[in-house]
Amino acid sequence: MFRICLSVKSTIERYKKASADSSNTGSVSEANAQYYQQEAAKLRSQIGNLQNSNRHMLGEALSSLSVKELKSLEIRLEKGISRIRSKKNELLFAEIEYMQKREVDLHNNNHLLRAKISENERKRQNMNLMPGGVEFEIMQSQPYDSRNYSQVNGLPPANHYPHQDQMALQLV
Repeated sequence: MFRICLSVKSTIERYKKASADSSNTGSVSEANAQYYQQEAAKLRSQIGNLQNSNRHMLGEALSSLSVKELKSLEIRLEKGISRIRSKKNELLFAEIEYMQKREVDLHNNNHLLRAKISENERKRQNMNLMPGGVEFEIMQSQPYDSRNYSQVNGLPPANHYPHQDQMALQLV
């Protein structure tokens, strides 16, 4: 019987301890709930203030503002407009500079293309002046480099070749 009493007493002690702990955790959770409720109320207030400020910036709901508040709003708006104009001018000047550089590049490319066209026309005229009406594609000349080419001075003149009477081949 003594053991049963001891066991009942220990059970009652454990119950009291557990109920005390649960009441403490209840108070902690209540404190957390109150804290979060206060934070939520602060955030709602901030959202409302920002919405009112936004309406004021858009020129709405101005009737509730005093003359001092209207003057403050006007100064804020003028500063904002000034920053907007400054940024817009900065972007426009950057684009103008880019377009000017592009104009110079296009002008240079235009000169280069005109030079190529006139060179091709000169080549075409020279081809038309060649005897026999043979048209050859003229390769771009490269500077002479004695390391890569052998001299051609040792060849006899073209009129000393045999069989000059033969018919000339024409490339079409």
